[in-house]
Amino acid sequence: MARHAETKRGLATQAGMETIAERVARMRREKGITQVEMAELLGVSQPVVSEYERGTLRLHGELIAKVAEILGVSADEILGLEAKAISKAKGAATNRRLLRRLQQIDNLPKRDQEALLRTIDAFLSKAAA
Repeated sequence: MARHAETKRGLATQAGMETIAERVARMRREKGITQVEMAELLGVSQPVVSEYERGTLRLHGELIAKVAEILGVSADEILGLEAKAISKAKGAATNRRLLRRLQQIDNLPKRDQEALLRTIDAFLSKAAA
């Protein structure tokens, strides 16, 4: 019986039995990315992203690699081969507003990023004192 569940639902994760489609949807939401934003990044329409997340359309290898890059996770994690705890230990931000700001900062020129980091460091050193 358990063997049948594995082939039907995918690999087991710490969150229980979760399909690749469910993992992608969960990770996308955790990163604060909308289906529309994901569609733009993948070069597809939002309904296609919805079909991927419902499991109606299956992700192929090249697409799994692109989704992993967008979500900042490994392909192994999308496939359910890497524990979620490892991802959390790598410092994945869970605050959506903070994550969106960090993504915007990442798109700034290097000089502006350095200026922001100096400001943040100064603020944090005052807060720690």
